[in-house]
Amino acid sequence: MKYYKKSHPWYWAISFIVVLVFIGCKLKEERRVEEVKLVEEVNNSLTHLEKEQGWELLFDGVSFTGWRGLGRKNVQNELWKIEDGSIRKLNSGEVPSMPDGQPIEGGDLMTIDTFDNYELYFEWKILKAGNTGLKYNVSEEISQKYGSEYSALGFEYQLLDDSDTLYAGKLKPSQYTGSLYDMIAAENATVRPIGMFNSSRILINGEQVEHWLNGKKVVTYEFGSQHLDSLFKKSKYVDIPGFLEKRNGHIVLQNHKDDAWFRNIKIRKIKMDD
Repeated sequence: MKYYKKSHPWYWAISFIVVLVFIGCKLKEERRVEEVKLVEEVNNSLTHLEKEQGWELLFDGVSFTGWRGLGRKNVQNELWKIEDGSIRKLNSGEVPSMPDGQPIEGGDLMTIDTFDNYELYFEWKILKAGNTGLKYNVSEEISQKYGSEYSALGFEYQLLDDSDTLYAGKLKPSQYTGSLYDMIAAENATVRPIGMFNSSRILINGEQVEHWLNGKKVVTYEFGSQHLDSLFKKSKYVDIPGFLEKRNGHIVLQNHKDDAWFRNIKIRKIKMDD
């Protein structure tokens, strides 16, 4: 290898290039950090117009304020984390075991407040073969009485990696993304590629309900209708008293075995005299 003395012009030229490369890398990293900060500031925030329209954040991007585990007084930090401005449900492989080696009994994450007429907006993403859901119209009392101590029984907006071969030929149409799980199949649902955030809306205005996915309406139904009642009687919920009734209910993020991320969770309450 050839070495140059400090007095040689090539030595200073090479040194100058090295310094420029170092500075360039440093500036690039600083820009990346600033871009991440900017994204986090834009997410989980409300515009002036949204505030005027009555939107409220259910997740502030930095804390679990307004949330607790179903059947618990606080949040299970072993299962639920805040990561880069999102609520992350950890996959089962990353959840620590108890001191005796037994798995921790998991549970759903729910809003402390309850809601009846509203527009809910949220963004979510999953990984390959991911499966989870967001539940609404949830009664904690009914969930614990007819289900399990820490898991919600309620209307579920299904979230799934629809295209994965794991589910091919194994699920009912009402078990794919955007559907009212096990009751009403989503129509014209388009899920973004794995790892990208999708946007979803649930609108409950009186007895009318709509599911939206990435800007398209995919489900519509009416509380108390014969159509919904007939689908309920064919569903897995049929033996749960009071399940089908509209109520002032919690909004719940499902504890499933797969990774899932949620952000920009916001709600606009609808007054019936509006």
